[in-house]
This record gives sequence, structure tokens and C-alpha cells, in this order.
Amino acid sequence: MVAGASRGIGLAIAQGMARAGAETTLAARSLPALEKAAAELTAEGYSARAMALDFTDAASIAAASAGNYDILVNVAGTNVRKRFETYTPEEAARIWQTNLNGIVTLTQAIGSRMAARGSGKIINIGSITSALGLPYLSIYAMTKSAIAGLTRTLAAEWGAKGVQVNCIAPGFIVTDLNRDMWQSPVLQAWLRGVQANPRLGTPEDIAPVAVFLAGPGSDYVTGQTIHVDGGYATTAVWPFEPA
Repeated sequence: MVAGASRGIGLAIAQGMARAGAETTLAARSLPALEKAAAELTAEGYSARAMALDFTDAASIAAASAGNYDILVNVAGTNVRKRFETYTPEEAARIWQTNLNGIVTLTQAIGSRMAARGSGKIINIGSITSALGLPYLSIYAMTKSAIAGLTRTLAAEWGAKGVQVNCIAPGFIVTDLNRDMWQSPVLQAWLRGVQANPRLGTPEDIAPVAVFLAGPGSDYVTGQTIHVDGGYATTAVWPFEPA
């Protein structure tokens, strides 16, 4: 199951999983978009189905978590960029519910069955904000930092039960949540000046890492947060050239 598969990173991961041979369930609120994507994958000869999942609705989470899955990918997320002191309780609650609370509930149900069965892989989509402070992302960063912490804890708790839990931390990936922001020439120039790989990322940069973490090649990898960010979290560049 890819939870949050209707667009962007989630859709790219679902497509990658299906094309790698997994029987893939695409889950999100936007059922028409999911059905279209699943139909396209099915027409290509792969196994895909759509399922409604709303992380703000307890009944929807319960219904979606009823099946047995070998792989769970938690992608769903939302964000509001603003100064910390201006967030309303309603805005903060919506971000917490979508980015963290709903994922916790879904993972408890599906992951506990993996642990009881003795095998499974959970892949959480975190964020570069799990490691770095960036302005105007305080509530989002809190939820994504919690996802990274949950990843480490569940890896320790369920490792002996055959369940690997890892996290992918995307950097500056262009999606519908930030596409308008990245039209700014100032931001584009800034990125070229600070990031080792100076281009913006795409959802297709994230999907192959998720496919690897879902496959047998990652059986000895657990509790990790893997940054897919063009080097932003670990490198710095400057306007110096040696003589």
C-alpha cells in the first residue's frame, strides 16, 4: 500500500512499485485520480488498484488498514508555510492529523500484523526538515521530525520480528505543494549557489529509493533516514576556486 498515492511523490512511488512487480494499492482521498492511475498501470500489464483513504477520518483509516500488506509506504502529507506565531490551532491540527496522527494509526494496524506474521517493510516519507531548520515550516517540520523518530523506534522494536522500517527524507522536490514557490528566479539562483547537485529534484528521484527499500536488497537496512536531496543536508558549496 502506498498511502498518499494520488500525485507527486506518492504517485511516482506507486508506479515504481507496480512496475517492479508488486501488487500495489494506491490509497488517498482523491479516488478518481487513483482510479485513473491504477487503470493506466493495469493497461501496462501491472497489478494496481485504488482505495479511498482520508487521514482526517478515523473510519476511513480503519477501513484502509484492514488488509494484510507486505509493504507499507506512508507518503501522505500537507503543509502551510507561514510564520510560527501566526498558525491557527485549526491549521496546526490539520497538519498534525494528516502528516503524523493518521500515519501512526495506519501503521499501528498494518505494522502490527507484519510483526505478528514475521515479515514486512515500512517506508516513511520524511523531509529534509527532519535534520535542518528552514524558516516558515515549523509545524510541518515537527511532524516530519516525529516521523523520523518513529522510524528509528519501530526499527528497534520490530526488527527482531522481521520488519524493516526506514525513512526517505526528500530535499527540494517539485510537487503541487511547492511548484509556484519554485518559479521564483531568486530561489532557483539560491539553490544553484548552495547545493552540490544544483538542480531541483522530482518525484522520480525518490521512487527508485523506495523500490530498493521495499525489495530484498534492503533486508539488512533498517532504522535509517536516507536523504535524497542533491547533497543539501550534508554538503556546502561556495564561490571559491583554487588558483
